Amino acid sequence: MPGCADTQATKRPQPADNDEPELRRKKKKSKVSRDHYPADTDDVKTASDHAVNAEVVKKRKKAKQGVVQERAVEAGKLRESTSPAPKERESKSSKNKTKKSKSSDRSNGDRISEPRPADEPSPKEQSKASKKKSKSKERSNATDKPMTNNKPASSMTSAEAESFREKHAITVNEESEGSSTFLPFGKFSDTALPDTLLSCTSSFSAPSPIQAQCWPILLAGRDCIGIAETGSGKTLGFTIPALGHVLSQDPLGSKLPNRGPIVLVLAPTRELAMQSAQVCIDAGKPCNLKTVCVFGGGDKREQADTLRAGCHVIVATPGRLLGYIRENVVSLKRVSFLILDEADRMLDLGFEPDIRAIVNLIGVEATRRQTVMFSATWPTEIQALAREFLRDPVRVTIGSDELNANSNVQQIVEVVEPMSRDHRLDALLKSYHASATNRVIVFVLYKKEAIRVEAMLRRKGWSCTALHGDKSQADRTRSLADFRSGRIPLLIATDVAARGLDIPKVEYVINYSFPLTIEDYIHRIGRTGRAGNKGVAHTLFTVADKSHAGELINVLNEAGAEVPAALMNFGAGIKRKEHALYGAHYRRPTDKPMGASKHVKF
Repeated sequence: MPGCADTQATKRPQPADNDEPELRRKKKKSKVSRDHYPADTDDVKTASDHAVNAEVVKKRKKAKQGVVQERAVEAGKLRESTSPAPKERESKSSKNKTKKSKSSDRSNGDRISEPRPADEPSPKEQSKASKKKSKSKERSNATDKPMTNNKPASSMTSAEAESFREKHAITVNEESEGSSTFLPFGKFSDTALPDTLLSCTSSFSAPSPIQAQCWPILLAGRDCIGIAETGSGKTLGFTIPALGHVLSQDPLGSKLPNRGPIVLVLAPTRELAMQSAQVCIDAGKPCNLKTVCVFGGGDKREQADTLRAGCHVIVATPGRLLGYIRENVVSLKRVSFLILDEADRMLDLGFEPDIRAIVNLIGVEATRRQTVMFSATWPTEIQALAREFLRDPVRVTIGSDELNANSNVQQIVEVVEPMSRDHRLDALLKSYHASATNRVIVFVLYKKEAIRVEAMLRRKGWSCTALHGDKSQADRTRSLADFRSGRIPLLIATDVAARGLDIPKVEYVINYSFPLTIEDYIHRIGRTGRAGNKGVAHTLFTVADKSHAGELINVLNEAGAEVPAALMNFGAGIKRKEHALYGAHYRRPTDKPMGASKHVKF
């Protein structure tokens, strides 16, 4: 090593044991490295030697500081010579002015950099702030974003809109603004939604009446009540605006509260839920939107795994959905678009407590949530539910808010003996189903009756399938798929298939047994005559059904159908409709007060 003597040339004497503490103290006081001085022959130095060494160290430190200052001055002169003139500096962009100087002079081993401003966070603090911001963005639930960038607008004039409403018997009840605010959409392009979303409407020439009038209301962010008969296009009427709402929201997250859904659709039956879910799947597929269907009777574990993966839309029956919420499989914290489909039917089936529980679990407050309710009727129970769940809604009615039969359906009522129904059914099928290719639905009242009628028709040589509650979900799905495709065009069904199911090209409906309510009768015959097509509904009426004679006569008269004399013989009196929960003894708020009771003394 330079400046050091050869350690092998001179052997240093070892200090005595009693001198060791004193030598250690001397070594601690001396901070001069051996690299800067020649090696001493003795480890023990005198006081004068230490004084000389300290003086040398001070001189060398001053010399080193002088060299550093000279280099700093030279570097500053170099920057001044290479920097632009003052005018040129003023012409620099604001971006260059705000840039930090990261240059450093490493030519002589000394780094020169400008100090960071005191109020500027360090790179580590900036990284932490960025991570915190990204996490808060993932947790955010921006439900108040606009539906679309382009504003939807009707292509109709006010006069054309009035004519359109009169032609299709459309009534818009809006207290504050009036029907002139929401002109119907005569074209799909009036929605201003992306073409990828509207690709599902390519097979239609124009929106249906319920779609044309509800879309401007829903795309404006308003709550809406739609009242229309079955087969009017209600499913697509709420699907298109709902998916448009999803496209305006933040992406889904990976954690439970943020992984969806954004849209929730509640349906009364599993068949209707599956049908609505399929419409959402087909419409959302081009936009990469995921829909999950949740219903009782399906594989519970498979449905749970699908929910855990996240989705934009859930279509569900109330009971099964509540079970998954309680098991912490799914959260409704991000739901900002709620749809109650076939709301009157859900109340008839006793789902009102479940609906209330689900709505209370939705995280988005009512003032920011958009709620849609579709129903075939407008009874007082539905009105009370709408006042509670909807905020300043606009009500759209197609036709009447009372349940009416489809005018495209020819109604035929035949009074028969109960024991002759099997023979008459076989004869009707020979007339209506002679080709064995056209679709026919035979409605029965009970599950066991469906099993018996199916077996009877098979014995008579008819190829048929059945749909009822005693079948597993897989068998029910298979039966419905076979009937839809036409592979087995004869279906024996209970009222589970009477509500909401959209089965195309059903030409005939036969009521083997009369339903429990006149509403179910209207829904049954509504399976035919859909989408503007004609249909025939043939009903076998027996003496056991005489309590419904008066209501049936009214329905036939309103539709201009023939009323057989045998039906009139049962009388035209109408039995009071029973309440779903309280029976015939329930008094509605509109009922007149009862008179004072009379007490008879014996």
